[in-house]
Amino acid sequence: MKYRRLGKTEIFVSEIGFGAWGIGGISKGATSYGPTDDNSSIRALNCALDSGINFFDTSNVYGGGHSESLIGNTLLKFRNRVLIATKVGLVNYDEPADFSIKNLSTSLKGSLKRLKTDYIDLLQLHNPSPYVIQNNHDILTWVDQLKKKGIIRAFGVSVKSPKEGIEAIEQLRVESVQVNLNLLDHRAIESGLMKSATTNQVSLIARTPLCFGFLSGKINKTTHFDKQDHRSRWPNRQIQNWIEGSKKVLSCKTDSSSQTNTQFALRFCLSYPRVTTAIPGALNELEVKENIKASDLGPLQDDEIQEAQKTYHKFQFLFENKNLKNNYER
Repeated sequence: MKYRRLGKTEIFVSEIGFGAWGIGGISKGATSYGPTDDNSSIRALNCALDSGINFFDTSNVYGGGHSESLIGNTLLKFRNRVLIATKVGLVNYDEPADFSIKNLSTSLKGSLKRLKTDYIDLLQLHNPSPYVIQNNHDILTWVDQLKKKGIIRAFGVSVKSPKEGIEAIEQLRVESVQVNLNLLDHRAIESGLMKSATTNQVSLIARTPLCFGFLSGKINKTTHFDKQDHRSRWPNRQIQNWIEGSKKVLSCKTDSSSQTNTQFALRFCLSYPRVTTAIPGALNELEVKENIKASDLGPLQDDEIQEAQKTYHKFQFLFENKNLKNNYER
């Protein structure tokens, strides 16, 4: 496993992190990946740590806090080896966000309790609106106080779109921006976000690096999503578009014998130096082991990146529809 610096801090993060949305299990509404097995999740967390992953990304809304509890209970005795990133601001996915200092403080207190820790390595605002980003004086004061007290080590945002990421870099003095980035979504690269992050030495955290599992190549027209799986809310048109789109971008591999589709997709994200870590989800040990090999394999070849970019520009993979985008940009 290779490691990269988080922003301007002295924190070094594994190139492959552990996205802990999935292990949270069922939450209110169809806002998860459906039912999960806690024993399998615990084994996955331990396997990740044993394999060199030190970055675990979660949120108070993943499984209504269950994701945080699993991480806290499983990794408590290894706290000095673990970097925990969590998020504040959302009450749940289907209610209005609340970025008041009162709610942020209450949310953080709950996260600390569930995670069984007295500090958070990276605290992130969860999908703040442009208004929240621009009217930030109280939030910045609060963050500064948390840093002085040693309650958080670094501060960042997880954003719906690259536009909010650019605004956060300009307005919020963030160390990191978590943003959708994958073979089917290059907006973080082409919007100016990556350029701004590079100029300001801000880390990018690639969320949805496997595009909700579609880039594994294992989802097809016969795949049935559990009614609690957020993907069941998507129109069939978008699902079919991503199935066909995945086939197109995955065909850019020049060597299929030494890497899986998943590893190719993760390597694409890690081919950009400003991306500090990619955070695929993992529900079992086999998925963890497949993910971590991407770091060992290193960046893609230049011709593979160019072919992936060419394919991306040739097709439209995300439909410009408000409801579709709301489901995607979580």
